[in-house]
Amino acid sequence: LPALIFTIIVTQLPFVVTLVYSFFSWNLLRPGSREFALFENYAEVLGSSAARHALLVTVLLTAGAVIASVLIGLACALLVDRKFLGRGVVRTLLIAPFLVMPAAAALLWKTTMLHPVFGIVNWVLSPLGVGEVDWASEFPLVTIIAVETWHWAPFMMLILLGGLQSQDRSVLEAARVDGASSLQIFRHLTLPHLRQFIELGVVLGSIYIVQTFDSIFMITQGGPGTATTNLPFELYQRAFRAFDVGEAAALGVLVVILTILIATYA
Repeated sequence: LPALIFTIIVTQLPFVVTLVYSFFSWNLLRPGSREFALFENYAEVLGSSAARHALLVTVLLTAGAVIASVLIGLACALLVDRKFLGRGVVRTLLIAPFLVMPAAAALLWKTTMLHPVFGIVNWVLSPLGVGEVDWASEFPLVTIIAVETWHWAPFMMLILLGGLQSQDRSVLEAARVDGASSLQIFRHLTLPHLRQFIELGVVLGSIYIVQTFDSIFMITQGGPGTATTNLPFELYQRAFRAFDVGEAAALGVLVVILTILIATYA
């Protein structure tokens, strides 16, 4: 009961306040402008080209990062599920990115990995003829997807590794005795067994990645232009740059509804 009360206080009460704010036309830059507007804020947000573009960016970012995280996480899980010398160290190193604070990780990528002059990525790719590429400016959305994939792939790996370790080894041995190749075993036995774990990873990853803000704020500031402005960043701009409390609250409510629909369907 105490945990439930605490959860209601820190999550549901603020959401109720946000829901109330969404029905008011209220801009903090205009004192005394607060007035009841019913669904005008929702109509403004839904009819806004900026909000529709932010929704498109959110879908592309979430889908790209989730798919890449699942694929890389699956590859890493298959690797560390095997027995080899130093497996515990390798597992720890692979999990490490997930333990880094998102803002710190974004700053690390911006200043150390992707810097156009002394970035590690350009240095590694220089033998292939890649020059001083400013990845965050020239490929902003791909950059954010890469950063989020790096951050969330270990999370997917943990879920899928748990699935691999719960698989009945006797079934795999029986398949090998019957002459099945490693690819056939993976396709017909391992992959169907991992389906529920993959679905869980996709659901949780989508819920978390759709809220991406740290890396966008630290690396691209939503740009160039609006190339990486997703729904959370669009909400931030309306609330803390335009100071339009009503529209920001309406957008926040719509984001919550969208997230609930996606999670419920999944």
